[in-house]
Amino acid sequence: MPLEISGLVKRFGEGAEAKDVLRGLDLRLRPGECFALLGPNGAGKTTTLRCALGLTTPTAGSIHLCGLPVPDQAREARARVGVVPQIDSLDPDFTCAENLIVFAGYFGIRESEIRPRIPELLAFAGLEGKDKARIQSLSGGMKRRLTLARALVNKPQLLLLDEPTTGLDPQARHLIWERLRRLTAEGTTILLTTHFMDEAERLADRLAILDNGRLLAQGSPREVIAAHIEPQVVEVFGDWKPGGQPDSGAAAWAAAHAGALSRRCEISGETAFCYTDDAAPLLAHLAHQPGLRSLHRPANLEDVFLKLTGRELRD
Repeated sequence: MPLEISGLVKRFGEGAEAKDVLRGLDLRLRPGECFALLGPNGAGKTTTLRCALGLTTPTAGSIHLCGLPVPDQAREARARVGVVPQIDSLDPDFTCAENLIVFAGYFGIRESEIRPRIPELLAFAGLEGKDKARIQSLSGGMKRRLTLARALVNKPQLLLLDEPTTGLDPQARHLIWERLRRLTAEGTTILLTTHFMDEAERLADRLAILDNGRLLAQGSPREVIAAHIEPQVVEVFGDWKPGGQPDSGAAAWAAAHAGALSRRCEISGETAFCYTDDAAPLLAHLAHQPGLRSLHRPANLEDVFLKLTGRELRD
C-alpha cells in the first residue's frame, strides 16, 4: 500500500495545555488512485502529511509509507515519495534545469542520470524550452508547474501535493489537473489537500473530510454526496415583498416558509440554502414570491463540506 495510517493521534502540549490535533485517524490509499484530504484550516491536514513523511512524530498510532514503517524508516520511505509543498521552495538563483539537477542530487541521482530526463520533465510541466530560464523570469503558474516536475525526479510511487493550485488562474489549474490525471493513469498514487471542492470532485477517486482531527466522511465524491446531503439545492436570495408588508430578505422568507417546503435550510449572508429531495413544490411557491430570486442545482461536495464542518470562518 502507498500509505496506511491506523489510529493516528498527535497531541501538542502537556497537561491542561494539551491539544489533540489528530484523534484516531485511519487512512488507506490504494495504488494508482488520487485521494483528496479535505478540511477547514486547523483540521489536521498538514499535521497528517507531516506525520506521514516522518517530519512530525505521532503520539500514538502506526504509519506505513510505501510499505515502510514511519518514523523508524522515514528516510528510506521518503526516497519513494514526491512532494509538492504549498510554499514556493525553488532556488531563485538557479535555472529551471539547475533546480532539477540539484534536487535530484538529494536522492543520490547523478547529474549524468537526470540531465537526459530534463526535457521530458519540463515538457510534462508545459515548460518546453525553459531549461535555461531563471526562476525570477517565471510566472506563478510556471513556478508551480516546475515544482511538480521537480517532485518527479525520483520517479515516486506516491506524490503528495499540498494545495497544488492555490493562486493559479483557470488555465494553469486545468493544465495541472490534466497532468495529475496522466500520472494516476500511469500508476502513480496521489494524495492531495485542497480548499477547492470542484478540484476534489474532478480529480479524486476517493476523499476524506477531516475536522478537529477526526474523519467525518470518506468515500468517492459521489458516495460522500449521496450519503451526507439531500440531492437538490435551491438558493434563495433577493428582497421578499409579502403583500402589504415592508420588504424583507431571504432569511425572513425562510423563517416563514422554508420549514414546510424543504428538509433543511441554512442562512449564509443574504442567501437561504434550501435542501430537499424534490424541489418542485418549493420552486412553484417561489414563482409567486415578488422580489425573490432562486437558483436550483444538484447538491455538490461543497454543500457536504459546509454541512459537516459549518459555515463559520476559520483562521
